[in-house]
Amino acid sequence: MKKNSISRLFIAGVVLNSCLALIHGANLSAQDLKSQNIFAAAPVLPKDLKRVVVLPLACEESRADLSGGCETLDPILQAELVKTKKFEVVPAGSERLNNLTGRSGWTGAEVLPGSFFDSLQRAYGCDAVLFCQLTTFRAYAPLAVGWRMKLVDAHTQKIIWAADEVFDAGEPAVAKDAEQFQKQQQNVHGETRSLLKSLFKFADREPQSALDDQWAILNSPRYFGQYSAAKLLQTLPER
Repeated sequence: MKKNSISRLFIAGVVLNSCLALIHGANLSAQDLKSQNIFAAAPVLPKDLKRVVVLPLACEESRADLSGGCETLDPILQAELVKTKKFEVVPAGSERLNNLTGRSGWTGAEVLPGSFFDSLQRAYGCDAVLFCQLTTFRAYAPLAVGWRMKLVDAHTQKIIWAADEVFDAGEPAVAKDAEQFQKQQQNVHGETRSLLKSLFKFADREPQSALDDQWAILNSPRYFGQYSAAKLLQTLPER
């Protein structure tokens, strides 16, 4: 890939981080919790976009809180991506990514090697690359998770979708939406939850209230991370 193409991608990423357009009709909740930092090149994904290589969740290595958050939330993000059923999700391992590109992690804001996308295409047969970055991770109440993502066409190096959002449970609208998400999840998995409660109660090992706390989304960094990832990925273009 030519150097000017790399430069254009880098500049576009910087511009998007500072001023992203709101995708039409992309609601993060029924309570008008809307994202202001979502960009989509089109309302529908390209027809030929079938396989996406997902880079490891990156963060500032100097921040221990973010490093721990990456370990916790990377598999959760992968699972939520699969649930969207928008495309085939192909995780890129850190070691192989290092062999292919010279680094084990990329945020998408760096100046990329000229062979970056070609190398990933040859290795994974991908149509696009998803850069993922954890920008905020507060593991104590009020919980907070920040995501920065960029889906880039591997052939044209054009940005298909980008997002830069922080979900802060200290904001009443976010807390309310997270609790609604929990209720929906509990309805879906109601039978499993009821069985677990019955088993704990029968074994007389765990009080009912303590079990409820384990399900409280505003007290679980993993659960809140799942909520934030799921909500943000709802803004991906339609298939």
